[in-house]
Amino acid sequence: MNAKITLSLCAAAIIAAGCSTPVAESEYPAPHLEKRGEVTQLIVKGEPFLALACELGNSSSSSAEYMAPHWKALNQAGVNTALAVVTWEMIEPEQGKYDFSSVDRIIAEARQNDLKLCLLWFGSWKNGMSSYQPLYVKQDGERYPLAQTPQGKKLPILSSLGSYTRDADAAAYRAMMAHIREIDSREQTVVMMQMENEVGLHGHSRDYCPAAEKAFVNPVPQALIDYLVAHKDELLPETLKAWEQSGCATSGTWEQVFGKNWRCDEVFMAWNYASYMNHIAAEGKKEYDIPVFVNAWIVQPEDTRAGNYPSGGPQAQNHDIYRAAAPAIDILSPDIYLDDFPEILAMYSRSGNPVFIPESRDGQGGAANAAYAIGAMGAIGYSPFGFERRALDESNETFSELYRLLDGASSEILSAQAEGRIGAAWLKGSSPERLKSSVELGDYIVEFELVSSGRRNGGAPQLTGGTYDPKAIGYGIAIQESEDSFFIIGSNTRVTFRPRSGSETVGLAYVREGRYEGGEWRQLRMLNGDEIQLRYDVLYAIEEGYSGQGLNFGTPHPGSIRVQLYKY
Repeated sequence: MNAKITLSLCAAAIIAAGCSTPVAESEYPAPHLEKRGEVTQLIVKGEPFLALACELGNSSSSSAEYMAPHWKALNQAGVNTALAVVTWEMIEPEQGKYDFSSVDRIIAEARQNDLKLCLLWFGSWKNGMSSYQPLYVKQDGERYPLAQTPQGKKLPILSSLGSYTRDADAAAYRAMMAHIREIDSREQTVVMMQMENEVGLHGHSRDYCPAAEKAFVNPVPQALIDYLVAHKDELLPETLKAWEQSGCATSGTWEQVFGKNWRCDEVFMAWNYASYMNHIAAEGKKEYDIPVFVNAWIVQPEDTRAGNYPSGGPQAQNHDIYRAAAPAIDILSPDIYLDDFPEILAMYSRSGNPVFIPESRDGQGGAANAAYAIGAMGAIGYSPFGFERRALDESNETFSELYRLLDGASSEILSAQAEGRIGAAWLKGSSPERLKSSVELGDYIVEFELVSSGRRNGGAPQLTGGTYDPKAIGYGIAIQESEDSFFIIGSNTRVTFRPRSGSETVGLAYVREGRYEGGEWRQLRMLNGDEIQLRYDVLYAIEEGYSGQGLNFGTPHPGSIRVQLYKY
């Protein structure tokens, strides 16, 4: 059976599964990224979309029976987007014969549960290793070469210098993207694609297979040289440092241009991985041009060189190389499981790189990460890994509450991102520098402080002083709605306000607690008195520039408040 016949049969199958007829064109452009004001946003059916996502376990989406109870749980947990794996071996078990039944089923199940999808293409690599390719690839090491050590030992990793492998991967991916366009361009269930997964070479800083050895002693590709020259004044410091090893040479071998060291090897590998994935992504976009991202296995604190982490992946220090080699890849995303989330995210948002976190934590720490990414960094979305297994666990109660709150407020959040009217705080008791944080919006400074367990002056909670629970994690999002009014989301935090200039004191004109139901704001209590009086040592408060009043989000359960301010 040829590929076209297989494609037609799969299209018929998805109609039977309850999806749209694969002949109608969408009245909207395909999902795409668009620069809106200060951020890049994901546009779906003509409107900005905030991806409150989760990544399913690597094998979860391969089984309808396994996923059956989990789809409903994701809905209950406030998830609106699932990151689901599709593998090369699943769709092309025999060369040139495609089976899209798994793709059809995942799309149908997502639609039935009102979820969007980011499909993760596990082709040549997953976590730097190669195990998801079809058997015909695994059995033919001559045609589909493996990476090698300096001693010639073959690694279980497909070489990024294998052009035949690259073309075979690209052919399967392109066929899949044509199929997705045919069955989903109208519904737009699939909104983004991930290319491979955490690519890079383990162990050594570069590949030593024959093709790699030949390429390494050849001149650096002119396309990379041209990019470095054209962007010299805006290169990342890591790129410039590597290039300065040669005095910014504009010709020569890799070592002549980048020095004889492991960093040169890493740049070489980054060029080859990025070029390989760019070819696949570009082939897919010829059929269906939707956003493509790659994800990085980030550098760990104990790592001393490339190869300790997968060498040549889209780590922050390699972004310039990926931009030069891979224009078809839209986002270079980090998988963040380390504690210094804000610092890592800052590294990965440099040079206008859009922010999307495909893998991270859930729980209260994950909620703080999501709030900070969306509120402070203009993120397209956030995604904890393996969340379907824990979606309704007690440990994820506050995470799910935040997702549901963000979903209701998504229109406000997206508008505020584009207009620069939003900021966020990430608070942690074990980090002294993260006990307090402030955001400047309009004429005001919005100050967040982790809820303190200390009390003084007769037992009244104080803005400052006291002790902090080292296990406590808090966060806050502030949106300026008008000159003097703000919408605040908070958890484990107290919020106060100061003027950006002048000696006036800021007071709270009114404070309205509420929540979103069905996308609509429902006002609850009108807060005053004890609910907004954070301090009774008013003289000290005034000396510190505060009124003594503020907003108290005193538990891990997130809340939302609208507040009107005035100055006196």
